[in-house]
Amino acid sequence: MNIEFLPGGPAAVIENDERILVIADLHFGIEADLAAHGLHFRSRSETRLERVFHTIDEADPDRLVLLGDIKHSIPSLTWQEYHELPKILGALRDKIPLVVFPGNHDIGIERFLIAGEIHPGEGAVIDGVGYLHGHMYPAPDLAGHLLVIGHHHPQISLKDEVGCALQGPAYIRAEVDCERLGLKNRPDDPITRALFFPAFNEIAGYDITRIVNDPFSPISRCMKKDGAEIILADGTYIGPLRMIEDNESD
Repeated sequence: MNIEFLPGGPAAVIENDERILVIADLHFGIEADLAAHGLHFRSRSETRLERVFHTIDEADPDRLVLLGDIKHSIPSLTWQEYHELPKILGALRDKIPLVVFPGNHDIGIERFLIAGEIHPGEGAVIDGVGYLHGHMYPAPDLAGHLLVIGHHHPQISLKDEVGCALQGPAYIRAEVDCERLGLKNRPDDPITRALFFPAFNEIAGYDITRIVNDPFSPISRCMKKDGAEIILADGTYIGPLRMIEDNESD
């Protein structure tokens, strides 16, 4: 398996027999929700979609996997989502085959998808890799596979010796406790690991240390924290999670 990180997304290409472009947490329609809370921004959906197109062109994949939370509003559709989503998904469909693993924000999105595009919320194996949004317990047959998930929006904050800070999207890679997660690894199965994807949406981010120390999903609750590793959006390996925690405590 080869993983190619695309910092302009953030996104990644995972390649076995196929080149699969993976994007998580687009959250189209987030501006309407912010407006309802008194924060007014013009829609960035067009610019965000252009970034998706650019990422597709850069990656040249065989298909696109969307790891859920394509839309933002829950439990229903906003006027922004109702008018924008058919055009967005249609434009993507015209460019590349789509696979969608719905997230907790994607209630009602099936009306905008066609047969074969939507997959189970608990995930499925595609080309040897397990994919799901990450808010649900994974399907039992994902044991022994890399679990590629969204939902958590990991973001890193680092400070150097003079106090300058680096803040941006990042990945968490960690082994998971299969027994706690309800996955039945056979003796000859590889170790089950999870790769937490950052959000493609440019205003969605959640600090990695909060994800680990105050987990809010089955997979994050069952990750083995001691072996967790951090990777920047461009693929730069930062190191084990404890380095981040030590940096924050300085």
